[in-house]
Amino acid sequence: MILRRVLLLLSLHATLLAAADPIPAMLKKIDAKRIERTENTLVGFGTRNTLSSQDDPKRGIGAARDWIYAQFQEIAKTSDGRMTIELQTFEQQPGSRIPAATKLTNVVATLRGTQPEPADRIYVVSGHYDSMCSRPTDAECEAPGADDDASGVAAVLESARVMAPHTFDATIVFMAVAGEEQGLYGSTYFAKQAKEKNWNIDAMFTNDIVGNGGTSVRVFSEGVPTNETPEETRIRHAVGGENDGPSRQLARYIATVGHHYLPNFRVWMINRRDRYLRGGDHIPFLEQGWPAVRFSEPHENYHHQHQNVRTENGIEYGDLPKFLDFAYIANVARVNTAALASLALAPGRPKDVRVLTARLTNDTDLQWEPNTEPNFDHYEVVWRDTTDPVWTHSKAIGREPRYTAPEMSKDNYFFGVRAVGKNGFRSPVSYPKPLRPQRPQAAPQ
Repeated sequence: MILRRVLLLLSLHATLLAAADPIPAMLKKIDAKRIERTENTLVGFGTRNTLSSQDDPKRGIGAARDWIYAQFQEIAKTSDGRMTIELQTFEQQPGSRIPAATKLTNVVATLRGTQPEPADRIYVVSGHYDSMCSRPTDAECEAPGADDDASGVAAVLESARVMAPHTFDATIVFMAVAGEEQGLYGSTYFAKQAKEKNWNIDAMFTNDIVGNGGTSVRVFSEGVPTNETPEETRIRHAVGGENDGPSRQLARYIATVGHHYLPNFRVWMINRRDRYLRGGDHIPFLEQGWPAVRFSEPHENYHHQHQNVRTENGIEYGDLPKFLDFAYIANVARVNTAALASLALAPGRPKDVRVLTARLTNDTDLQWEPNTEPNFDHYEVVWRDTTDPVWTHSKAIGREPRYTAPEMSKDNYFFGVRAVGKNGFRSPVSYPKPLRPQRPQAAPQ
């Protein structure tokens, strides 16, 4: 089984021509020293608490906001006009950890896709730039926030820097959000605005606490969609798929891409939405119905999170840069970059995939909407035993949006479909819902 999975992973990108694949060059340019400078600069603002100063040029969240905005502006100069920068500002009314109405600002950099149809398909990646010490409403204490979450912002900035000079079919949004420590306010505002504008967000990554080092990064993903209706849940319970929601497929995709480009750095899939008692900026996107995952280091040190800087009983507390591994953050940025680039260079995942249940048979009938994007080349059907955690088999089937798997019962396997581009890049897998077509009515005599 392990060998079979390894062979599948190695085969997924076998059709890519090395000379045509821009991702290795991007990954090579990611610079741990630059990440270290970003970390030190953000920590140097003293505190980035959401309630701290908005207009002090040297200290507080306003200074951090302006510096991040300037960094994105410099990055945009390399994009030949494809990247635009926005300060998304809104007033957050009093609520959890917000004692008075407070201005919050997300710093948003949009790298527009170059193909007319897939450009409306959007991938979002974030880190939060606010920080806190022991008390979330203490706006004056030193809150360096090196790991939580200057590390995530540094990874996002570095991914944006190496990706901006390149062209992608789909659109990528890089952002640093505020208000996370107060209650996910910045990401919630962005997600709600995107929903109101009917944006087609195909996937969202958040990087939160990604600096403590190691040889792996955790990717948290939910199996059953947060916004699923009771009827959809009833059907899922009847036929399976609790491990196959869009966010879980996204996590599998990231793990596959990570294995291909960084074989010595593990993407560790964690099959839950987030950690116990905690939550991150991917959750507002899940609530709006979009696939979203969280990147986080594998072994958190709670002495260095949400703590006043101090030494007590011989233990050093505080979220300081000296506790970080900048080469590790660079690898996290590489996984983000490889996955985002693969998604934005691939065709969109198949829509409205159905397993047809009209006939009792040992075959499995599948159908879905046709892909009309210019880069689309063909489809692949994938399958696995119901007890396997990842897809173990695949078959190229051409361009028709339907397939019958002969002598393979839908009762015995899980099936999925993905799209493959002319450049060899693959979409995430779409898991089918059951459909029982209505029998045609006999014509009246």
